[in-house]
Amino acid sequence: MSETILECSRNPLIQEDVEKIAESFPYIDDLKGTTVFVTGGTGLIGSQFILSLCAMNRLKDAGVHIIALARSEEKARRVLGDVIDRGDVEIALGDVINLPEVGGIDYIVHAASPTGSKFFVEKPVETIETALTGTKAILELAKREKVKAMVYLSSLEVYGTPRAEQEWMGESDFGYLDPAQVRSSYSEGKRMVECMCVSYAAEYGVPVRIARLSQTFGPGVDYNDGRVFMDFARCAMEGRDVIMHTEGRTLRTYLYTADAITGILYIMTKGDNGQPYNITNEDTGITIRQMAEMVCETVGHGKVSARVELPDDVSGFGYNPEMVIRLKTEKLEGLGWKATVGFPEMFERLAAGVER
Repeated sequence: MSETILECSRNPLIQEDVEKIAESFPYIDDLKGTTVFVTGGTGLIGSQFILSLCAMNRLKDAGVHIIALARSEEKARRVLGDVIDRGDVEIALGDVINLPEVGGIDYIVHAASPTGSKFFVEKPVETIETALTGTKAILELAKREKVKAMVYLSSLEVYGTPRAEQEWMGESDFGYLDPAQVRSSYSEGKRMVECMCVSYAAEYGVPVRIARLSQTFGPGVDYNDGRVFMDFARCAMEGRDVIMHTEGRTLRTYLYTADAITGILYIMTKGDNGQPYNITNEDTGITIRQMAEMVCETVGHGKVSARVELPDDVSGFGYNPEMVIRLKTEKLEGLGWKATVGFPEMFERLAAGVER
């Protein structure tokens, strides 16, 4: 393997992040000489998880073999080409519904999932099928391969809408979720899959752990990503006012991509089987309106404004109900993890490292 080939030469910010992860993660010895299977290998989190393992190979002689599940070889080569060419990564073509034959696996990171709110309301059946049928296939693979650990990437959306008096959500706290709403296809799917994971852990001894991530972004987000953070950033980058289709009162905490990767690594190597772990930056609590205004000032350099334009019907956008939700991270911090990147820097790096 040539040491001159970097992991992500096309994007210096991603390269900086994956090298920092490789240099700072304290439990690389647990990964040395293992094979890691990553679903969603061309997505934001899956791809940067893979690149981080590859950086460990180059900088720490980790000798990790990575199998990346991808639906398109063309996209896999566009996203992961450098490390495919140097031999770190093997591409397994297929998806979680049509899983190709893979074996000799020590760890699994199950990151494959739809992420767009419009998709959840336009394709709710496919959203549910990917969650349930796809994850069952991955759990069966983990069971058959007798893996050391599997991490399922869940979401803060499993918490539903918290009670008004409960702003901070620990792993055993839950709010209201209406199963009769089409938008719940994603949230209810994640809830059921979490139950499936802990059931496989209890009944079959599958060492599966759950990572509940808040909304995650950083360099490498696709320019046409339809989630709110990229919609706002794209408007500001193009010199257009940021338009909100709600009053923007929903408040959440957020997560930088590299912090998500380290959180997953801690859960994979040090987490307890059958247990969920929140991953977020507790200091990033901000409303949608505040986010829009901050993007106008930072990404838009104060030359654009944020304003509200309420449509007659917002159901087609797939928005969640208005809420205040902050995730507690003390359980994950107990494993040694800490968030490192704050909200303004997240957006600065997102805008500087977006991929068009």
